[in-house]
Amino acid sequence: MARAERSKRLTVCVHRRAKHDYDILQTVEAGLILQGSEVKALREGKGNLVDAWVSLKDNKPLLHNLEISPYSHDNAGSDGDTRRTRGLLLHKAEIRKLLAGLREKGLTLVPLEVYFHGPWAKVEVGLCRGRRKADKRQKLKSREAQRDIDRAMRKRR
Repeated sequence: MARAERSKRLTVCVHRRAKHDYDILQTVEAGLILQGSEVKALREGKGNLVDAWVSLKDNKPLLHNLEISPYSHDNAGSDGDTRRTRGLLLHKAEIRKLLAGLREKGLTLVPLEVYFHGPWAKVEVGLCRGRRKADKRQKLKSREAQRDIDRAMRKRR
């Protein structure tokens, strides 16, 4: 039973606009380097991925602008930067794959989701290509058409 509980995935925050603004080509799970009571704050759900982005500087992946609000029961009263740059933990092979993907024009790294996998905080990073406005509209139309089809099929049953 304890093993099944550890494997559960507890979502903290999701970057919902990413699926609308980008075509996600590849995803990678990365560990998140946190300090002090940031883990407890994330467990309270105080994370925000809006405006967050990932860079590879000197072959080290960094997560910029992930906002983690202060933990409510923090006695130290840390006035630290809530949007500081945090390191990501990836294997060298995964970093090489991401670097190879970034060499192609128009691709970027976007954090998609922050979650806990057992006791560890993880970030799902996507290698993405930006969508144009017309592509976004087309995606919305096709999704709505699929919903209509599903509704009609449900009524038929």
